[in-house]
Amino acid sequence: MSGENPGRRRDAARSRELLLTAASELFGERGFDRTTIRDIGQRAGVDPTLIARYFGSKTLLYIAALEAEQGGAALADLFEDERLREVFDRTDRRGPVPLLQAAVQPLGDPAAQEAARALLHKRLVGPLHERFVRKGADRPRLRAELVSAAMTGVLLGRHSGAFDELAHADPGDLIELLRDTLLSEN
Repeated sequence: MSGENPGRRRDAARSRELLLTAASELFGERGFDRTTIRDIGQRAGVDPTLIARYFGSKTLLYIAALEAEQGGAALADLFEDERLREVFDRTDRRGPVPLLQAAVQPLGDPAAQEAARALLHKRLVGPLHERFVRKGADRPRLRAELVSAAMTGVLLGRHSGAFDELAHADPGDLIELLRDTLLSEN
């Protein structure tokens, strides 16, 4: 009997992982409101009712997907070259992640919206706010939100199909241009 439980646990862990991956992809492609539980289950290749078992609800799955994007490390702010490159690389690899989409379009579920807002502030706004406070900048929170919103727009615009040159530009060139314009600390 104990031989069955480890197999079940492995299958459960694998199903949970498949659901989380499928949800992240679909939330990134379609957004929270246009992604259904059935779509997630179909993409994952598992029974969609397992979402309730492993996550509790679509909203809690969305929150888990946002947290999975985060990882556990403390984040540097966008003035750090390595952090900026990581943001571009991740977005180029995976497309606009749910967190970026939630920054420009409110979600239909208040709990999902609040989770996205909190994580956006933790990942982007917070580290910039801390930098601006250390530098003694005027209105540090507003500056942090402005830079975060502009970067979100650049990343989403790069994948929108509306800006040909932006879409095809080398990330290194974009980072250099951003540093000269948006990310100037002067």
